[in-house]
Parts: sequence; structure tokens; C-alpha cells
Amino acid sequence: MSSKTAQPAVQYRLLAPSHPDDEVMPGLRFGREDELLTPAYWTMRCETADPTDIDFVNRHGTLEEEIGFCLLGGFGVTLEVATAFFERLRRNGAFERGAMLPEVDLFAMLDEPAVVGGLPRRYRFPTQRARRLNRAMADLTKMKFDQADPVRFRDQIQSLEGVGPKTASWIARNWLDTDLIAILDIHVLRAGWLLELFDKNCRLPRDYLNLENRFLCFAKNLHVRASVLDSVMWYDMRTFGSNLVRQRLVA
Repeated sequence: MSSKTAQPAVQYRLLAPSHPDDEVMPGLRFGREDELLTPAYWTMRCETADPTDIDFVNRHGTLEEEIGFCLLGGFGVTLEVATAFFERLRRNGAFERGAMLPEVDLFAMLDEPAVVGGLPRRYRFPTQRARRLNRAMADLTKMKFDQADPVRFRDQIQSLEGVGPKTASWIARNWLDTDLIAILDIHVLRAGWLLELFDKNCRLPRDYLNLENRFLCFAKNLHVRASVLDSVMWYDMRTFGSNLVRQRLVA
């Protein structure tokens, strides 16, 4: 999906909202920070979050490792499971530039259970992810990335097999430490539905770029970093918020 298809964002608010009745976006009140999941609550979370909970910027690894980790994560795979299998593959040289381990070897490492939280856990998509990792590592040896332009960088990453806009955004944000894109997954989408920031008929990945424009505008109007906002939303919604939102949306 090209970045050129996104719709224009709403006009940015020049001053940070401070009163519960201030409008963050047209029709969207700031609310109170002690009201769960309001704009005021998210602003407070951005200001007080523990950096170790929300800092996913890659400062020590390689781009191959970043892409490999993000390919292992995503829908149906928890962070803890993805991390365990990533560490196994990294120890065995799967992400060394030019190594290009055979797909069968990658499959064998993903098909063997790994210990997560003291218990053996299986990886959910060993065949699919082994193929994607094998092809991504091969393609990376031939690619040159424009790291000065986060949106173009994301588009280049998205050309890899099996990489959609969310995964490409995840890689770009972690690698470039940028606020010009956003990582929108089901947790952030549910928060946006509850806020009425996002239309309830919008879906991922179909509407990713239009949703991203609204999210980036929302972050700017709150005067918080988009990369921090999507991180705290993911963390809180993953921890307790998604069940709460599902209950409210059904009610």
C-alpha cells in the first residue's frame, strides 16, 4: 500500500489541551486523567511511563535482527514467545548478514518447543515464518535503504514477503526511532474505537494509512511523541484495556 493514498490529517491543535472540555480533535474531549483510556489518561501515561516498558528502539542490534524479530512477532504470537524463538535463531546465526540459513534449518529451530516462563511453548507458524525469514535474509543482501526518509524506508521494508504496514512500521520505528509513522495493531485500534478517534468500520490493514494519519494528528494535538503514545497504548491495552474496550463496545 503506497503512502500516497493516505487522506489529509485534521488540522493540528497549537496548544496542549488542559481542561476536560478542551477538544483534542473535532468532537473528542480531553477528559480527565483519572478516567481510564481518555485522551487525558493517555497524556498522563506518556508523561509517567517507565521507559523500560515502552522503549523498543534498537540501539545495539543489526537491521537483520530487527527484521527477524518483527517477522517472528505479530498476530497470534506473544512478545514472550517471539523473544524466546528469536534468541534461539540468533544464537544459531540466522540473522548474520549473508548467512542465509536454509529454510529447513529455520523450520527445525521454530518447530522445536522453547521454554517461556518456565514452560515449553510451541511456535504457532513454523513453516510460514521459516520461509519468510529465509527469503527476507536473502533479499536484504540486495537492498539499499533510504534511512533519511522514514516513510520511504517503511515502504522498502514492506516489499519483503509477508511484511504488511504494521510490521513494516514496527521495524521502521524501532530502527529509526521516528515519530513520523505509527505502529497500529489490534490493541491500538481498540483504544481508538473507544475514543471514537477511529471509525468503528475501519479495519487493519485495509485502512492503515488513514488511521495512522489520525493517530499522528492525535499525538501531536496531545503534544506527546507518537512513538511513546503507541507504546503506552499497546502496553496498557495488552495488559487490561482490550477486555475493557470489548465490554464497552458491545454494551
